[in-house]
Amino acid sequence: MRYADYVEDFSRWASLGELGTYGEAVHDGTRYPYLRLVVDGARWLTITAGFHGDEQSGPRTLLRSMDRVVAWARQHDVGLRVYPCLNPTGFEDTTRYNRAHQRPNNDLLRYELPGGHVRGELLPGQRFKRWYVRTTPGAAETDALLPELEQHAPPVAALDLHQDPFHEGPGSYAYVFGERSGFHSMVRACRGFAPIVAQQQVDDVVPLSTDEHGLLEYADGSITDYFWRRGVRWAAALETTTDTDPEACHQVNLAWIHGFIERAAAG
Repeated sequence: MRYADYVEDFSRWASLGELGTYGEAVHDGTRYPYLRLVVDGARWLTITAGFHGDEQSGPRTLLRSMDRVVAWARQHDVGLRVYPCLNPTGFEDTTRYNRAHQRPNNDLLRYELPGGHVRGELLPGQRFKRWYVRTTPGAAETDALLPELEQHAPPVAALDLHQDPFHEGPGSYAYVFGERSGFHSMVRACRGFAPIVAQQQVDDVVPLSTDEHGLLEYADGSITDYFWRRGVRWAAALETTTDTDPEACHQVNLAWIHGFIERAAAG
């Protein structure tokens, strides 16, 4: 799908809130605006999607059902900041990274370790002295997104929609922080659409495995990690495998979005 078509299609939701941009990428003379939709409410939920261009379920769910999402949010007096397709050139090319071969994901934070070394991601259980928001130049998409995020107070909840192109077979799981029991209802709501990837290793590089509910934690410098460090109570990166039927992915995405709206409303 051409990104220009995505922008045109998403623009039909302009009446739902304040639709605008917070920057743009330019490649070979073509402009790729970074979209943002804001809907007012008493408590805030941030929804992001499309960090990886080959993980298209999240951007397509928001393109298809933004009206349903806004209706749910208004029923609960929840404000939304939605960034529906964060990597426009990757989305258009169906590539993991952007057209300049930069990786927009996992590049928002830095961790200073006890010995003085600095890392963007932590190994499981690894201790650190402090964390800070990255200030050096990085991927163009993240460089545009970070100041956009930093100008707002942290939301109550933040949900990042991803997909896993490496895990074989249909399924869903999520990276979360904090008390996990609050996410269990969302896991249950998805069981009818896709199997839960429970008690399985999901990363070949770092030994990361899900628990019996398909949940795991990883301080990886991602936007979920960023929001958790900023004090956001409900922060998750939802994964559906790319082997999962697209309609099932859509329903899983909506179930988590609905659950996060409820969590944001409860504070």
